[in-house]
Amino acid sequence: MTGSKQSTRGPVVREIPEGDDRERLVCPDCGFINYENPKIVVGSVATWEGRVLMCRRAIPPRTGYWTLPAGYMELHETTAEGAAREAWEEACARIEIDALLAIYNIPRISQVQVMYRARLTNPDIEAGPESLEVGLFEWEEIPWDDIAFPSVRWALGHFDEVRGLEDFPARSNPVGESGDYR
Repeated sequence: MTGSKQSTRGPVVREIPEGDDRERLVCPDCGFINYENPKIVVGSVATWEGRVLMCRRAIPPRTGYWTLPAGYMELHETTAEGAAREAWEEACARIEIDALLAIYNIPRISQVQVMYRARLTNPDIEAGPESLEVGLFEWEEIPWDDIAFPSVRWALGHFDEVRGLEDFPARSNPVGESGDYR
C-alpha cells in the first residue's frame, strides 16, 4: 500500500475536544471520542439469622482479605440484579434485596459503589471462583483486622446503624473519607 494513508485505527490521541473541558482519547481519522467513565460496583450486606455473609478474596487487589459480595455491574442489568449476581458468583448465595443501603463515591479509582441490604434465601453458601472461602459471621466474629477495603467497613457500619429499621435514607461516604486502601 505504497503512497496511501494508513489509518491510526481508533482513538489514540489525547486532547481536549472542542466544547469539552478535559482530555479524552480521540481518533484523528474520524473524530470519535472515547469517553472514559466511572465503573459501577454493586454489592450487598446479606444476612442469615443475623449473621453477615463475607467472602475472603481469591483475586487482586487485596487477595486473602475479607469483603462483602460485590463487583462490577454488567451491561443490561439493574444494580439490584448485579448485587444478586455477585452474591451468587462469589458465594453461591441466593439473596433477596431488602433496601438500598448506601452509595459510595471513590473518585481516586473512578468508582461508584451501590450497596444493598439483603437477606439470604437459605444458608447454603460456598466459595465461588473469586473467593478463597466464605462464611456467615456473627457481628463480633467479623474479621475486622482483615477487611479488604474501607467501603466494606463503611457498609458494615451503615448496616449496623439501620439494623431493624424498615425505612431509612441511603448512606454515603463518611465525612472526610475517600475510600483509599489502607
